[in-house]
Amino acid sequence: MGSNYYAAIMAGGGGTRLWPLSRKRRPKQALKFFGDRTLFQVSVERILPIIDPANILVLTVEDHAKILAKQEESLLPKNFIIEPSPRGTASAIGLAAIYLNHRDPGSVMACLTADHYMTNEIAFRELLKAAYDAALDNHLVTLGITPEVPDPTYGYIHKGDEADKYRGLQTYSVKAFKEKPDAAIAREYQQSGEYSWNSGMFVWRTERILEEIQRQMPDLFSGLQEIQKALDTDRERETVATVWNELKSITIDYGVMEGAEDVVVIPADDLGWIDIGDWNRLYNVLEKDEDGNVCDSEATLLLDTSGVMILQDEQRKSGRLIAALGIDDLVIIDTEDVLLICRREKADQVKRLVDFMNERKLGNYS
Repeated sequence: MGSNYYAAIMAGGGGTRLWPLSRKRRPKQALKFFGDRTLFQVSVERILPIIDPANILVLTVEDHAKILAKQEESLLPKNFIIEPSPRGTASAIGLAAIYLNHRDPGSVMACLTADHYMTNEIAFRELLKAAYDAALDNHLVTLGITPEVPDPTYGYIHKGDEADKYRGLQTYSVKAFKEKPDAAIAREYQQSGEYSWNSGMFVWRTERILEEIQRQMPDLFSGLQEIQKALDTDRERETVATVWNELKSITIDYGVMEGAEDVVVIPADDLGWIDIGDWNRLYNVLEKDEDGNVCDSEATLLLDTSGVMILQDEQRKSGRLIAALGIDDLVIIDTEDVLLICRREKADQVKRLVDFMNERKLGNYS
């Protein structure tokens, strides 16, 4: 790929839906769910064949940067862009864009995340190559996943007419971005064949996305311009912190993409893709026994039990027996100081439990 191709990996999320394994001191992107590599390591290493390590930016908060920097030796401290606090993906992507525009005004940026799982990494890299070519034609490019089931926990993209082909891959105009629908509407979307899941992955020219931010979010653009003027000066850190506190927390989808011009979607099928957003999604991709159970404990006794996921942190795996009798479709997460038990169908609501915990002033467990 061209030397002007960059990746901005968003890795600042708290991962509260994967609590209590994901904590403030150990975010989900730093966890190992697939072998001996963390989600963050996997997200970096699958793009290294086409994007130079020097061209990979990681957007995260300071505490997480210290953890993640130790996990990936190919990245240097300058690869990490520190967000003073979470302010939504619009602000984070805008911050990455002004850094890149300052460094390389002709840059193309792929906005990726640190919590996606894919089995077909070769196909993913081919998609990124095609998206790069489309971005050079001034399109705002998004990758859409053809829905296998009517899942209301994803946002959706309404596909329009066929547009250009790039590297043999068909693109489509985008009619609209849709927020997470209810179950009935999700079923209609899936059956129509006109909708894709919104993967949250985008590719565009840096100058092009900044133009859209200026048009649709002038307050954000003004703040970003103030930060850009301070880059590489002794005022940079102070300016970022000051401006950041004034920014609204909003997603790139809602703040920019819903009203953006010349957006195309590339169907990103056959990736074996899933957003590891909650325990049930993780259950769906982990290896199971003949009864549909997932268990990483070193010692287990499971009788008349099916569809159960039992995970432990490293401190609990040694010398602790996990025994289950006559239970089905549960998530059991065993950590040093918290035991979570919930039905898998409720796993996407674990954040409610975290919020309730914080209201009860039990933040030491978060």
